[in-house]
Order: sequence, then C-alpha cells, then structure tokens
Amino acid sequence: MSEIKFEIIKKIGVLSKSASGWTKEVNLMSWNDREPKYDIREWSPDREKRGKGVTLSKEELLTLKELLNSVEL
Repeated sequence: MSEIKFEIIKKIGVLSKSASGWTKEVNLMSWNDREPKYDIREWSPDREKRGKGVTLSKEELLTLKELLNSVEL
C-alpha cells in the first residue's frame, strides 16, 4: 500500500482536545499533491496518527457555513 502524502497549508483552528491529547482540527490541506481542501479530523499529539475525517471544497465549506448559520441553538 502506498503512503499517503499530506501537507497542512494553513491551520484554521482547534475544535476540541481530548484528555489523551488528541485534537479535532480544521485545516486547509493538500492530500497527495492535489488541490488544497478544508479538512476536519482528529490528530494525535505528535501528529504521527490521524483519525478519519472529512474534506470539503471551498464551495462545500461555504454551504456548510450557511446551513450552520440557519440552525437555532
């Protein structure tokens, strides 16, 4: 199995941090030298491991923002 290459282009922010030190983050990332996308996933403190996540294009992120803005909390 080939290694997955990734680069964090821009750190957007941390959504949460667990007791074990893992952080759930939003970043702009490039996977396998592709066009950067917005990414939400958990990372280990040393960044050696990562959890499953979701990647969003700019258009998808803007749509998500609109949907979240319409939610009553």
